[in-house]
Amino acid sequence: MPERDGYIPGVQCWVDTTQPDPEAAVDFYRRLFGWELEDVMPPGSPAKYFVARIRGGRVAAVGSQPEGRSAEALWNTYIWVESADATASKVRDAGGKVLIDPFDVMDSGRMALLADPSGAAFCVWQAKQHKGAQIVNEHGSLNFNTLNTRDPEAAKAFYGSVFGWGILALPGGFEMWTLAGYGDHLERDNPGIRKAVAESGGPEGFEDVVASINPIREEQPDVAPHWGVTFAVDDADAIAEKAAELGGQVIAPPFDAPWVRMTVIADPQGATFTASKYVQENKDLASEGETAGSSS
Repeated sequence: MPERDGYIPGVQCWVDTTQPDPEAAVDFYRRLFGWELEDVMPPGSPAKYFVARIRGGRVAAVGSQPEGRSAEALWNTYIWVESADATASKVRDAGGKVLIDPFDVMDSGRMALLADPSGAAFCVWQAKQHKGAQIVNEHGSLNFNTLNTRDPEAAKAFYGSVFGWGILALPGGFEMWTLAGYGDHLERDNPGIRKAVAESGGPEGFEDVVASINPIREEQPDVAPHWGVTFAVDDADAIAEKAAELGGQVIAPPFDAPWVRMTVIADPQGATFTASKYVQENKDLASEGETAGSSS
């Protein structure tokens, strides 16, 4: 896959995890995914922010927990915007909350921490020097983002208003977020992607998909609405086994879903994520009513 050099507004562009002990998390993810990590904070800073790279290209980050936020370890989803300030205003107008007002991150960009009306938190990123993940959709890099929500209809109204997202309905009741024009952007940077999607059995319009919706089931009363992160892997079974060896917990053992084999993992400090291997043969599961949703 070619390296990314920026995104268009409304597309997930970056992920990081905030941890009580970032150094311990660095050790876990380095050994799990083979990341190279470097603390990019100024010397003497009490906070840590380790940028993870594959072949020198940015893929994610591990950082300290900001003051005033929950002590819970978690993964954060960032959405590319033209203006963090304008998006924060849109979120307020649409019934969401501004958890942390827009602020500058040195010369890297400007961001804000926001939440939809159900409480699912996400970040927006107005890029300067940091233009998001450079490597995606390969082993150890960002593959997908999923909104886990108890009210899909309210979420559709909110995210449609703020980011202009639409919905692609798939067999089995599975729904994906789409952004008009995203497929054109991908085709420009990676010619032939539309043809590849069609040949793989992807439905019409799949090239415009930016994320997915996963309804939280009634039998999961303790699961709060949240944005989940999925990393691509070469072998979901091997990753689950390795994560357990490194002190993580396998929340959902590897299972087959449309186009993928996936597993849900919690790192040693409790941040959950999904690891997913693309499996072309599993495309037929879509017509059998299976879905790839998870609680990560």
